[in-house]
Amino acid sequence: METNKNKILFVIILTILTMVGEILFGFLTNSMALLADGFHMGTHAFALGLTYIAYYFCQKYLNSDKFKCGTDKIKDLAGYTSSLFLGISGILIIYESVERLFHPLEISFMQAMIVVVIGLVINLISIIIMDFDHFHNHIHNHLHEHKKTDNNFKSAYLHILADLLTSVCAFFALLFAKFFGWVLLDPVIGILGGIIIIKWAIGLIKSTTISLLDINVENK
Repeated sequence: METNKNKILFVIILTILTMVGEILFGFLTNSMALLADGFHMGTHAFALGLTYIAYYFCQKYLNSDKFKCGTDKIKDLAGYTSSLFLGISGILIIYESVERLFHPLEISFMQAMIVVVIGLVINLISIIIMDFDHFHNHIHNHLHEHKKTDNNFKSAYLHILADLLTSVCAFFALLFAKFFGWVLLDPVIGILGGIIIIKWAIGLIKSTTISLLDINVENK
């Protein structure tokens, strides 16, 4: 738990520094793209903050008599709350993409590419820091052997993965729009990305609900 807590803290600091840098640079250059992505990074910092707070209280009350069944449900509750924010993020992406389908905006390719590249680099670094490989294997074992999954850590990872997905989609959409004139590809890919993010959120909501309500998945 301590290792995951430290990883999340490092990613939060990295996210906040990026957010501040993008907002400041956005004001200096009058770039709405940088400003928008800066505030978007703020929502991820908030979600990651929930993850860190959950680990803090789990450690604080680890041996406390206040929790009859231990403190694991604190992590599940944080994961459930974070998954709701993830779902809302996906819905907003779809909404904005649909708006752009009917009301296309003029794209400033240079500014947009700067934002995308920054997002890609930061999210790749964050994923490397979190080292999700061992956690992915743990989830796989959970599905087959019904072991306990750290939904708190999973929710934080999915937020970063969702941001990485939107950055990758935006990168290719901008390339095709710039060189082939496929401007409508950007909102179409945005809609598909939003659907994938919502699917991840629903899966996390289900897994955290099972843990919070102590549902016996073997009895249907």
